[in-house]
Amino acid sequence: MSEKPVRHILGLSGGKDSTALAVLLHKKIPQMEYFFCDTHKELPETYEYLERIKARLGIKIHYLSAKRGFDHWLEIHDGLLPSPQMRWCTVMMKIKPLEEFVGNDEAISYIGIRADENREGYISTKPNIKPVFPFKERRLVKADIFRILEQSGIGLPDYYRWRSRSGCFFCFFQRKYEWVMLAQEHPDLFAEAVKYEQGHKDGRTYTWVQGETLLELLERKDEIIAQHEKSMAREVKSLGKQSLAEVLENILDEEDNELPCLACHL
Repeated sequence: MSEKPVRHILGLSGGKDSTALAVLLHKKIPQMEYFFCDTHKELPETYEYLERIKARLGIKIHYLSAKRGFDHWLEIHDGLLPSPQMRWCTVMMKIKPLEEFVGNDEAISYIGIRADENREGYISTKPNIKPVFPFKERRLVKADIFRILEQSGIGLPDYYRWRSRSGCFFCFFQRKYEWVMLAQEHPDLFAEAVKYEQGHKDGRTYTWVQGETLLELLERKDEIIAQHEKSMAREVKSLGKQSLAEVLENILDEEDNELPCLACHL
């Protein structure tokens, strides 16, 4: 009996880096298996972008879901919202479905960490899943990613008008400007995120943003937008050759450069 062939897998997050990696590799590795870990708490723009990727590249995407939804795991964690210190959502709703998808098969996982990023983290520690970093091997940086996406015809997801990272609509890694814009772009989703803050049965309050509730943050909407626009104007003036999407990402990273979960934000 012949040995089972090594699987080649690439996780799409609905973000620019993993998409550019798919563009780079889809012809070089025709047996690649593409997957998206669906929390069912994603932005509608994310699903639209995945459809665009499938159509442009002619690939199939496996949509993986946890056996239990976010509300179940929130109850298991006694209402404690996920945070940078307690990333249970990533473990239960992203990593576990991936590991079940691979099982005990030997697999090479292609990860879109760029050469200009100072992080080596991996989303699974299973020994049968070997991570490789094609962008680092090719010394590709952020500007290369934007170029690859533009030349492919896929471009950027629509949320890039106001947000620079993929992930759930209530992701705790959002910057304050992104929360304000979520309220403007998707008021229903913002209202749902507010309910999660207010919904603890014994009256305790957990917040998505450290130090203030979303409603308190929204009261400062004009101040946050004005500061953002001021920063954008300054960045555009100093780095005039960059696209507005690149400028937006630079500004938001300047506001909060904490590294997000690799499973959600590549």
